[in-house]
Amino acid sequence: MTGKIIKGIGGFYYVVCENGITYECKAKGVFRNRKIKPLVGDNVEIEILDEEKNLGNIEDILPRFNWLNRPAVANVDQTVIIFAVSAPAPNFNLLDRFLINMEQHEVPTVICFNKVDLEGFRQSEDICRSYTKSGYEVLFISAESGYGIDVLEAVIKGKTTVFAGPSGVGKSSTLNSLFPDANVQTGGLSEKIQRGKHTTRHSELMFVDDDTYIMDTPGFSSLYTEEIEAEDLKLYFPEIAAYTGTCKFNMCNHISEPGCLVKKAVSDGRISKMRYDDYVMIYNELKEKRKW
Repeated sequence: MTGKIIKGIGGFYYVVCENGITYECKAKGVFRNRKIKPLVGDNVEIEILDEEKNLGNIEDILPRFNWLNRPAVANVDQTVIIFAVSAPAPNFNLLDRFLINMEQHEVPTVICFNKVDLEGFRQSEDICRSYTKSGYEVLFISAESGYGIDVLEAVIKGKTTVFAGPSGVGKSSTLNSLFPDANVQTGGLSEKIQRGKHTTRHSELMFVDDDTYIMDTPGFSSLYTEEIEAEDLKLYFPEIAAYTGTCKFNMCNHISEPGCLVKKAVSDGRISKMRYDDYVMIYNELKEKRKW
């Protein structure tokens, strides 16, 4: 029987099959030998071990059309990355690292800024809106008041969407606004550290309606990019990649080379200076790590 993994906890995988029944399954040892781990979103073949208790074994993982490592999910159409405009203040460097991750896996990303009803919104609004220069769709919502939720609902319609973001930005509250029946546990910010309390402990796939699925994922506070070569980083910034081959030097890395059109675009305001500064910072990090 074939089905889809909707949740994985402690070595158990919960698979919804064509008959509408969810089976608790273990993965066969052959996957460990092949160094393959089942992921939420995987389509799998299972063997039924106990019909009454709904127990089974995962026999095979069907081919994936894509997969992500952070969050660890498979077969997704797009990602909605949620950041708060205030409380906590947005960490744009973390956002840029997440976008690099999605560009590596060629997964379209929509940036969603939550909590626009808070006073701090005006302080970061211009920077938030600047991501449209980078080619990303940017949404502004308030899970608290419901503002913009209808637009977000249209964006996810008919797709399998990963919802991701740091803890405390209102990701679970947004999911509850979109899908009240999900009853996703929510938590506030730790007053001491002003970071979110983790309320989502594992990735989980939720059915919304025909051909519309949401993957809820745990919050994160850091992302690493060691696997990228410094010279390839420019490929994962769409607004910088657009200048490939146009600078004075064909292999220009847009750091200190003369005749660089990317640096000119930054000075002209066509490329966000904040994004470019993050590009330079991450480029230097990757160069330093390779040296050591």
